[in-house]
Amino acid sequence: MDKLQSLAAQIDKVNHGIGRSATWLALLMVLVQFSVVVMRYVFGIGSIMMQEAIVYMHGVLFMMAAADTLLQDEHVRVDIFYARASAHRKALINLLGSVFFILPFCILITYVSYDYVSISWSVREGSRETSGIQGIFLLKTVILLFAAQLAMQAISSILKNLGTLADAKRETRDG
Repeated sequence: MDKLQSLAAQIDKVNHGIGRSATWLALLMVLVQFSVVVMRYVFGIGSIMMQEAIVYMHGVLFMMAAADTLLQDEHVRVDIFYARASAHRKALINLLGSVFFILPFCILITYVSYDYVSISWSVREGSRETSGIQGIFLLKTVILLFAAQLAMQAISSILKNLGTLADAKRETRDG
């Protein structure tokens, strides 16, 4: 069980690092948006590339921070029963949620988006605007990375919650 918990810790470390790195995009988005506004209203200059960059950063921020949000237990859930539940019950709820909701969701996202991303790569899809970012295929790839990263975090959650349930079972048996 220690090796599984070590694997879960490694997954957590990677996802936390990616999530913390992605949060810097929020600051960068604000700075780029500020620059776009100043350029437009002070100097009368527009930049489609900078406007598209804001959209790209926004998408990457949310998709790459999702697994870290799950790790930090900050995702949205109905807390009516969960908030007052015991550690054992919370572990069971989290385990079932990961197995029956998160992993199937990640599989579905991968299945649905694989052709979408693959076609985009085959034509090296770019912006419809001439002066836009010619890397839409890269942004679309983040969808698959999101699904993989979230699935890995779900696996980490499963391993940790199985450990919590095993510990609780051991305590009731020994106690």
